[in-house]
Amino acid sequence: MLKKILIKEIYLPILYIILAFIIYFILSKIVDKALVINKLNKNKSDIKLKREKTIVNLIKNIIKYVIAVITILAILNVYGIETKSIIASLGIAGAIIGLAFQDIIKNLLSGITIIFDDHYVQGDIVTINGFKGEVIELGLQTTKLKSYEGEVLIISNHLITSVINHSMCNTNIYLDLKINKEISINEIENILNKVSEKLVKRKDVKKDISLLGVELINTNNYIYKILIECDAEHQYEVKREFMTLLKAEYDKIGIDVPSDIIEIKEK
Repeated sequence: MLKKILIKEIYLPILYIILAFIIYFILSKIVDKALVINKLNKNKSDIKLKREKTIVNLIKNIIKYVIAVITILAILNVYGIETKSIIASLGIAGAIIGLAFQDIIKNLLSGITIIFDDHYVQGDIVTINGFKGEVIELGLQTTKLKSYEGEVLIISNHLITSVINHSMCNTNIYLDLKINKEISINEIENILNKVSEKLVKRKDVKKDISLLGVELINTNNYIYKILIECDAEHQYEVKREFMTLLKAEYDKIGIDVPSDIIEIKEK
């Protein structure tokens, strides 16, 4: 009789814990495999894969907590503790806790909504309530943004009222080039085509520079507009490299570049 009690109260809980780890391991592998299959789809962009990875991590966390709760209840049942009454008590306690921690619950629900409604994920460039930066951390309670100046905004998820996600689509960089009238349109387009051949080698630049043409004609110069399409998170790097390459091409043929030759506009 004592042996049976020992088997039930010692070995059975251990067995439940081992089974819980095995079940979690199997389910995690299944969820991870789903992400791997998605990665094999070449039509998927890096942005979409990043979002799917965020959702997969959330699903794995939910699975972990559900298995943990079920395992604990099963072990308590082994020791003769009435789990039904505990669940009922938890329901009453949950209602009291819910009133006391309304903001936490709101943050939790908002965090889940942000992830599953695909508002943004870690690594995205977003503007939240007027603050623009990179999402460096996305939790179920708060979101952390880091601006290009290094400032970090920590905001409760339920306080997020407006979001502009700059990473959902490629960023269009419009550049107005102020060209001296002595330089012909054919010459400047040849220069820009050479720059484009080098710039497009960057994986964050999506296609060749679009030569939109002459925007404005002045007495001593004209404005030539171009368009560069790139990832939002690398737009400033792309701008700097474009200007470096343009300057190098100008130097090759002896074109002077006034300090105001390039005016940058973003849309």
